[in-house]
Amino acid sequence: MRRQLVERELTVEGPRRSNGAARKRRSATVNLAESPLSWLHARGHLDDRLFDAGERLRADYERAQLAPSVTMRWDPVRVKGGPDAGLSPTERQMAAKARFDGALAAAGRGLEDVLWRVACAGESLPDAEKALAWPARSGKLVLKLALDRVADFYRIR
Repeated sequence: MRRQLVERELTVEGPRRSNGAARKRRSATVNLAESPLSWLHARGHLDDRLFDAGERLRADYERAQLAPSVTMRWDPVRVKGGPDAGLSPTERQMAAKARFDGALAAAGRGLEDVLWRVACAGESLPDAEKALAWPARSGKLVLKLALDRVADFYRIR
């Protein structure tokens, strides 16, 4: 994975200092190319099996071209080998859509929302929890359950 490092200013929370002065601002280096799943995996929150399941789901989402796009696509479709070898581009897209739909169905109702938001849309867990009106820090457990079912669907050991 290619790194895309930028400096970002951290948000300052809490009251001002007792003398009325603002708190000292801080910044951090952030990798914009890092997905929420790779962030969780790199920090030991997801094991290899769950991470691979999420990456397979994201790959099928992208192969099925389900993300919003402009009206004209200029990027060529390049697929070498894999589960769709020997298929036309349209057939590859349909096969990926069928796998994606099957994986979401395997995750089950209630789990597919956070799974799609984090693995496919690239939302962070706190943002997904907020969008789904869930309590803080509940998304990781639900995401792990969903990824476990998706790993079973993809037969990842």
